[in-house]
Amino acid sequence: MTTAFFSHDDCLKHTMGPEHPESPERIAAIISYLSDTGVGDVLDWVRPDEITRDQLLTVHPEKYLHQLDLMQPTRGRVYTDPDTAMMPDTLRAARLAAGGNIEAVDMVLSSQVTNAFVCARPPGHHAERSKSMGFCFYNNVALAAMRALTFHHLERVAIIDFDVHQGNGTADIVGGDERILMCSSFQHPFYPHSHVHRQPENIVNIPIESDCSALAYRKAVEAGWLKKLQDFRPQLVLISAGFDGHRLDPMAELNLEVDDYRWLTEMIVSVASDHANDRIISTLEGGYHLRALAESVNAHLEVLSAVR
Repeated sequence: MTTAFFSHDDCLKHTMGPEHPESPERIAAIISYLSDTGVGDVLDWVRPDEITRDQLLTVHPEKYLHQLDLMQPTRGRVYTDPDTAMMPDTLRAARLAAGGNIEAVDMVLSSQVTNAFVCARPPGHHAERSKSMGFCFYNNVALAAMRALTFHHLERVAIIDFDVHQGNGTADIVGGDERILMCSSFQHPFYPHSHVHRQPENIVNIPIESDCSALAYRKAVEAGWLKKLQDFRPQLVLISAGFDGHRLDPMAELNLEVDDYRWLTEMIVSVASDHANDRIISTLEGGYHLRALAESVNAHLEVLSAVR
């Protein structure tokens, strides 16, 4: 098993303010912890390039991309919604995060590596086709899916989103696309309060009540996802990896622990082993308690890289 780890220092330059939870310290905490545990030593570290305009256009229309370009300030910050700010380094960071996902798809599908983790920011799963929100500008996992389907000509791609907030942007983009099965678990009712009910058949939502036990969460996810994933037989598995369902996370009200993220990863790896030749690309979404985030990502990568 060879696991690529995509990260770039310029993703730390994007900052939405000193009190904002989606901070550069998230990446720094992860990388520092991986160094402490030694997991970082077994990864193939890759410094991604920016995504190209043509690649962005596989998901986002030119009008939306041009609007973001016009909004990016030369100094200070501007807000695209009450939670989401742009500053001079924002779009470069977003293009690097998206570019890491594109390169991860290319490396995994050309068998250069077995799987990959994209440790970059800003995140992406709240970005709809023509709308930035929830700290997100470009939808990284949807861009990865389109790369696999259109450039590499795969027929079936699974997206698994276990962030505590529902991936409304991904659902907006891939809903109704029979080449993609999206399985999502999230606290409900909760932000973003959309794309939960009456979804197309290729969207499998598992709403989770606040204060749900970890055991009940595991049972709900396994019952809701596993057979559908096995029946779908994905050729590639993409993960929107949000670790903000951890019991210590300040942004949510679930009770997951590090071992629950290890269990989730093991379940996903088993699906990829059965159908996708072990091919997985995971991209960082949420997770705002720095220690819990770092420990959870470390466990996630231990499973992906087969380090125990």
